[in-house]
Amino acid sequence: MNTANQYLKTIYLVQEIEDGPASTGAIAEMLDVSPASANEMVGKLEAKELCSHEKYKGVELTEEGIVRARDALQNYCIIERFLYGVLDVENFEEEAKQLEPVIDETVAERLDTIIDREPQCPDCFDAEADACALLETDTAD
Repeated sequence: MNTANQYLKTIYLVQEIEDGPASTGAIAEMLDVSPASANEMVGKLEAKELCSHEKYKGVELTEEGIVRARDALQNYCIIERFLYGVLDVENFEEEAKQLEPVIDETVAERLDTIIDREPQCPDCFDAEADACALLETDTAD
């Protein structure tokens, strides 16, 4: 997954949380980047017609942006499930965030053959909790 896909996934999740366009401030906060960095990447995604950004209104994904964001979210869920369910990594959520930009779709597909992923993935992802709602852990609220 590349940085663009991380932004698309984040915009998708922020749109769910905000129930509408994603504010660039919320995108920056969720990704732990500066607002200027978030604005710059949003501009790049807009140039590729993956989102539209209206000043003071927010960012909305295009249909293609939504498809790519859902694919990125599914790959992230696969990484989380693999770390938690197969490797029994204690801080799997933090590890998943670190691995997310370097695990490509081919590796995610191979990991998917090992894990027991729910068929409703990625719809099972709870944007506000920033975790899969079906992944039963001691750390999930």
